[in-house]
Amino acid sequence: MIMWRRALDMLLGRRPVMMQVGAVCHDAATGQVLLITSRDTGRWVIPKGWPMEGRTLYGAAAQEAWEEAGVRGRIHPAELGRFLYEKRQDQGYAVPVEMRVFLLSVDRLDDDFPESRQRQRRWFTPADAARRVVEPGLKRILLSLQTADSPQAAPPS
Repeated sequence: MIMWRRALDMLLGRRPVMMQVGAVCHDAATGQVLLITSRDTGRWVIPKGWPMEGRTLYGAAAQEAWEEAGVRGRIHPAELGRFLYEKRQDQGYAVPVEMRVFLLSVDRLDDDFPESRQRQRRWFTPADAARRVVEPGLKRILLSLQTADSPQAAPPS
């Protein structure tokens, strides 16, 4: 029954909601957050990606922050928030994605990281970062950092 339901949803153009994880990289000393450019459009985004087998969701978010932005730090295991967005696929269609966002307290930025030649990175105040991102849910999460107390951090896993 479930297979038929999925097939019917696909035929009718309804796509199942996928999940990604993302990291808001935060400098506690300055209150700023780090944004990176997306590889395809160059717009400002947070490091994000798909969950990874063998890692917690927050651990996968920390790994994405390293691969995409060269960030090393302590990831907070509690979600900072969630939002929905449409992810454009190479084939031209979009799939709905629920992004689960975690706060990463930045200890250092490395200049040599896997995607260093594919992205730019820049520090912004949470309000300025919120103005630069497209997704309304991410804007809300970034703005929440202006008044939020820092949750407890955990090492990546």
